[in-house]
Amino acid sequence: MIGCEEQRFAASCPSRILFDQIADKWSMMVLTVLDGGPQRFNAIKRQLEGVTQKALTQCLRRLERNGLVERRVIPLSPVAVEYSITPLGRTLQPPFRAMYAWTIASLPEVEEARRAFDARSSIAA
Repeated sequence: MIGCEEQRFAASCPSRILFDQIADKWSMMVLTVLDGGPQRFNAIKRQLEGVTQKALTQCLRRLERNGLVERRVIPLSPVAVEYSITPLGRTLQPPFRAMYAWTIASLPEVEEARRAFDARSSIAA
């Protein structure tokens, strides 16, 4: 394995790949949705407005591959699948909650910065 400390954000550093996979919007939202307990695919999809079936499937597979989500087949007729957060995935909940809290608290300031930027950009154009 490449020494990531020396490489910083080198493309070959495995930490960069993992960071990309857990910090994307759907992964963060899926882990937040699953924070309340196990859920089936369609229940997750209903809570994530705008996610496609393909994007959610890919996201859940990535999270499962990285050990953050567990997939359990429920032997019903028809067969059902339930997803839950693993203990490793639970360790991401505190930083995700903090990021969400920051987002809500900082939104007015960010919106003001956007307005100021847009006003400057429209004058320069």
